[in-house]
Amino acid sequence: MAGDASTIARPYAEAVFDHAEEKGNLDLWSDMLSFLTAVVEEPILAAVIRDPMFERAQLTDLMLEISGGRINEEGANLVKLLVENGRLLVVPEITAMFEQLKAESQRMLKVHVRSAYVLKPAQEKQIAAALKAKLGRDVTVTSEKDPELIGGVHIRAGDLVIDGSVRGQLQQLANELGI
Repeated sequence: MAGDASTIARPYAEAVFDHAEEKGNLDLWSDMLSFLTAVVEEPILAAVIRDPMFERAQLTDLMLEISGGRINEEGANLVKLLVENGRLLVVPEITAMFEQLKAESQRMLKVHVRSAYVLKPAQEKQIAAALKAKLGRDVTVTSEKDPELIGGVHIRAGDLVIDGSVRGQLQQLANELGI
């Protein structure tokens, strides 16, 4: 289903991105799509969206009422289109693809760091600066604590993986020793 959702979401994400880039309001669309994602991921509303007895016009009205002032007229048009085409549940995939297109257009690389301890903001900045120098792109760093690493960090930046964790080094040593 994930592959199907991605296939369905791609043309919507690309159209929204092209429109937002042309209008110069990528951040506004990021906010609207993030809000819509949170709304459709709400379990009760997701059940309503899946309910074939709920008419599309009612669903559109409900979505627009819930959205209040959080989406503009263009965002409301997207909601109407998605409801009409029965694609409202792919909003999270549309959002993820939109954000990926946005990051690529801004030459921004999202980096995920796992560490045996909680990283301080200064440490995240150091990692970001080092990766920017190495990769020649701006980076945004998100981090999480993973005590299984024992020490050090594990960095994932797109296809690039840098395993500087104690666990990774021990695994590498075990492989070299044939253990």
